[in-house]
Amino acid sequence: MYRVWNFITTYSLLLVMGAVGALIWANTDPESYHHLVHFVLVEDFFIGHLHGEGDHATRTLTLHYLVNDVLMAFFFAIAAKEVWEGIILKNGELRGRKAMTPLIATAGGMLGPVVVYLGLAATLGIYETVSRGWAIPTATDIAFSYLVGRIVFGAGHPAIRFLLLLAIADDAAGLVILAVFYPSGTLAPEWLGLSFGAALAVFVLANWLPRRLDRGNQARPHSTWVRKRLSFIPYAVAGALSWYGFQEAGIHPALGLLPIVPTIPHADRAFGLFAEAEEHLTDLLNWIEHHLKYPVEFILLMFGLLNAGVEFGAIGEPTLLVVAGLLIGKPVGIFVMGVFGAHVLRFGLPKGMRTADIFVLGCVAAIGFTVALFVASVAFPAGMVQDAAKMGALFSFGAALTSLAAGKLLRVEKRHEQIA
Repeated sequence: MYRVWNFITTYSLLLVMGAVGALIWANTDPESYHHLVHFVLVEDFFIGHLHGEGDHATRTLTLHYLVNDVLMAFFFAIAAKEVWEGIILKNGELRGRKAMTPLIATAGGMLGPVVVYLGLAATLGIYETVSRGWAIPTATDIAFSYLVGRIVFGAGHPAIRFLLLLAIADDAAGLVILAVFYPSGTLAPEWLGLSFGAALAVFVLANWLPRRLDRGNQARPHSTWVRKRLSFIPYAVAGALSWYGFQEAGIHPALGLLPIVPTIPHADRAFGLFAEAEEHLTDLLNWIEHHLKYPVEFILLMFGLLNAGVEFGAIGEPTLLVVAGLLIGKPVGIFVMGVFGAHVLRFGLPKGMRTADIFVLGCVAAIGFTVALFVASVAFPAGMVQDAAKMGALFSFGAALTSLAAGKLLRVEKRHEQIA
């Protein structure tokens, strides 16, 4: 992984600023805070929260919907870009034996929290009330986990690459969970024809066809014309259509750009998650990611501001479930399945990484913040249960302390040289 520190620190700082500002605001003047969150931008619009059914259904565009359902689509598109490159590129991080142990550990890191969350909910007798939030503690926040991982292991430790592979795979699984288990309304799958039709059309017309016409011609005149004259515009149009298709299909529209990401021309290699070296690649996919960097940082600031504003009085049993799922279920799940993959299935560990490091890495991965907040906001309707679950996502920052303690107890050897 090349130099990712500047992007990650900026990303994290803005998100924390938004979240801290939201907590202060919600606990000092909750009325004005909730007025901001639910501020109506446009009544009776073609996008927004759906009210009513059938011919009487209307949509209201609020500030919360604009950020969570429209703008966060760019954040998930960037995550999807990293996943896509990791899978399809010849040197992709999610290909081959080197990725098997992290991928198996990822499965444990998602199953463990679910078992703890639902088991504890059944023990407390609140299973029916909170069971819909089972996916909240499965999340791993890439940026914050990366920051804490560097503190615990040092920038040059092989566990950092293992952690990033796990976090990317976790995000990929999280996108599937959001799409399948948390529809935003009544399912109308026929609308997905618009999304995938737009993806197919833009791939054929703006990607495959120009390359086909240029076959055997090293000057590549058709591909060059499309790149210079049209640039990202065909993909922006297809993205808008795909997003609208997801909204109308009842699938969370923040995932609406995912069908478009694989259609965009990409480089034949990747340097790693958010790597600054990729700024120098000339393919359109990396160009788009580079130009989305600063807008997405602002979007995450607004996401933190509009979603983390929970009153401290909301702490309750769902808070305990989310925290236990993350701080207990995730480290144990990652350790058990990581050991199974490395030693039972004999996929091994990266050179220089110990078995004990898997548990410490699991503690680091227990920071769920961003995606956990997002899942909490869609798993439960606005109210005390959602607020309590969100507080659990915020308290997952406690994993930073448990990670530091585990690193000390298990004698992690820090390595500070840069990863090549």
